[in-house]
Amino acid sequence: MNKLLTALILALSLATPLLSAAAVVDRIVAVVNDEVITSYAVDKEKASLLKEIERQQLPPDDPVRARLDETALNRLIDRKLVEQKVRELDIRVSEEEIRQAIEDVKRQNSLSQEALVAALANQGLSFDQYKAQIREQLERLRLVSQEVRAKIQVGEREMREYYEANQSKFGAEESYRARNIFFRLDDKMPADTVKKVMTTAMTVLYEAKAGQDFAGLARQYSDDPAAKKNGGDLGTFRKEDILPEFEESLTRMKPGEVSDLINTPTGLHILKLEARIPGTPKPFEQVKGEIEDILYRKKSEERFNQWVADLRKGAAIEIK
Repeated sequence: MNKLLTALILALSLATPLLSAAAVVDRIVAVVNDEVITSYAVDKEKASLLKEIERQQLPPDDPVRARLDETALNRLIDRKLVEQKVRELDIRVSEEEIRQAIEDVKRQNSLSQEALVAALANQGLSFDQYKAQIREQLERLRLVSQEVRAKIQVGEREMREYYEANQSKFGAEESYRARNIFFRLDDKMPADTVKKVMTTAMTVLYEAKAGQDFAGLARQYSDDPAAKKNGGDLGTFRKEDILPEFEESLTRMKPGEVSDLINTPTGLHILKLEARIPGTPKPFEQVKGEIEDILYRKKSEERFNQWVADLRKGAAIEIK
């Protein structure tokens, strides 16, 4: 639970724009139960959204960019409703809880007190302002726990169904068995030699794709000495064990298929995928707790979104 709490605090820290030392009051763009949201707040939220978009590397024509104003305002309205609910339910956190939360953040990020204060200062935030943010975040977490998470249950059956549908996430990584024909190339080779190697490689590729014995071609043409004996057999391996240049081809090939020419720093390769071997996942009991956390968080997010939507229905919201 402490790990989950810290993760949520960090997530909320990212989601909440940092407050500047001096508040700027601009025109009112919305009123939520008699509390105002200003255009200045919307602009700050848009800046936060743009940073998220940059982290996600969304393309310039992504519709999210076109809805920045709407998304920013909706976020602020939802945040305001949550803050009002916190006050209504008189939810409070102690100084000790705040201290422990900050210590968790420091430990998770390997920060000393001095390093944390310096990092906050670089963002125009004092330690006292940061403590106030942590207090607000803890209050929200307590509200969510009280209003949402306490009403969520994750059953054994749905955990097993998730396990069966997502075994690759729990160690069931498949392996590959393949053969390789290698044509050595380097920068020191004369141009006519490079041309000769390229011509040979293209000829062998054509023959391999036409169905000629791949192992025989490897024995005859491969510049890998071992291929003379094993016909270019690479054995059995997992994705993380292969050259990055091989990964894209092998992961989309079917058994029996031959790749196109693959360029690497040492030369050219032709691969033939012999087999894909399913992996063995970790036992259900070993990953049951992890699955429960995944489903719990998913349900929490869905229920929280619905809870906020219900708050909206009962609120007086005026968009200027």
